[in-house]
Amino acid sequence: MVEDKLKISKLMDLIDELQFNQVIIFVSSIAYAKKLVEVLNKESIPAKAIHREIPNEKRIEIYNGFKQFKHRILVATELFARGIDIEKINIVFNFDMPKETSAYLHRVGRAGRFGTKGLAITFVSDDKDKEILQEIQKRFECKIEEMPKEIDASDYMNN
Repeated sequence: MVEDKLKISKLMDLIDELQFNQVIIFVSSIAYAKKLVEVLNKESIPAKAIHREIPNEKRIEIYNGFKQFKHRILVATELFARGIDIEKINIVFNFDMPKETSAYLHRVGRAGRFGTKGLAITFVSDDKDKEILQEIQKRFECKIEEMPKEIDASDYMNN
């Protein structure tokens, strides 16, 4: 649970605290993808955005740069939730809760591919987010736990 107004500071704290190879941060809108990248870069956290308003040639350039490990943090809309196979992604943030349960599965499925470990962190900010989280747990017959105070890097980082 994270209040909407505290999501950015919580995200920055987690980026500082957690070890990672590469991170994808999923947001619900193009406008917010642009804003979040601007805020992160201003705070000396280098990040790139990828969304449908970026011309296809530039999107391919950003994707290839991410795949080649030139970028470690990518802020993305649903555009990047499917069909992306990058081995080094080990953390996915659902900064904004997806609108559909299947989108959740595709988003979190970006981390921990190719036999590697992964971590998914979902920010839940309001009753609608709680409702979608309950639907996700019911549909996929799983229990998504509250984030622990400390996260052991060995749980999501391969040695």
